[in-house]
Amino acid sequence: MKEILLLGFGGFTGTVLRYGVQLAVNRQLQLAFPLGTFIVNITGCFAIGIFYAMAEKQHWMTPEWRLFLITGLCGGYTTFSTFSYEAVELFKQGNYVYFLLYALLSMLLGLAATVAGFAWFK
Repeated sequence: MKEILLLGFGGFTGTVLRYGVQLAVNRQLQLAFPLGTFIVNITGCFAIGIFYAMAEKQHWMTPEWRLFLITGLCGGYTTFSTFSYEAVELFKQGNYVYFLLYALLSMLLGLAATVAGFAWFK
């Protein structure tokens, strides 16, 4: 139950942060480009990189903190950060074919699935 609460609170916090950043950016700059979401994705990728580096190199992060910060907070803030981390890990491990497949297929099939979902619902 403790893990579920950590994930829930982290996810809630990340979601509220995402909404706040997007709202603040979009209120300041009204562009056709989705700058708020772009900023969330990039800052989320930076944050997950910091958290994973802290967990791996300094070993101070307990499993509970990992659940809260990485899975909960970053997951609620943006799932793009998890995608980015996993792709980088595949590349670092020398799994170049899997890296390319994961990156390209995630983007292409993700876009295709969104279009299919819109088309199916209409």
